[in-house]
Amino acid sequence: MPRASSRNSHLVPDLLAPGLDLVFCGTALGPASFKARAYYANPGNSFWPTLFAVGLTPERLAPQRYPELLALGIGLTDLNKTEVGSDHQLTPAAMDAKALHAKLRKFRPAAIAFTSKNAASLALGIKAPAYGRQVALLEGAVPFVLASPSGRARSFWTIEPWREAATFVAERRKARERAA
Repeated sequence: MPRASSRNSHLVPDLLAPGLDLVFCGTALGPASFKARAYYANPGNSFWPTLFAVGLTPERLAPQRYPELLALGIGLTDLNKTEVGSDHQLTPAAMDAKALHAKLRKFRPAAIAFTSKNAASLALGIKAPAYGRQVALLEGAVPFVLASPSGRARSFWTIEPWREAATFVAERRKARERAA
């Protein structure tokens, strides 16, 4: 599996801030994302079109515009910040669920959405999580398990859990507006 050198390991850093509405968590950058220095940059990945389709972004953003998500209350991270590749190429030891838990405790997002069942399984400690909202909170955040937006996982694709996460965010934003 390709490794990001320690000098280059944060070329696509976490996009996190306190109190976000939603943080997306994948397993690791793919080669196209590492090369582009942007999350979900493979042209076959449906992450960016899906964010727009479910109403989380006001327009379809290009991957290089990922820092703009912070202004929308959305963050990005991965379980593995030291390797690059597809899930089957990554070493189990580099999947750092403890670091993710620490980030959730530090930044306190309202929700965490895993962009693959593998990432969710590793972070939640559940062997085969179901898609959608999970019952137990993860470090105070409502967890969602989403269908992978990767083109390689197209046969498992369903937009419904993405809509469920977007509805959670929309309801949270409306509640904030009413309180203001």
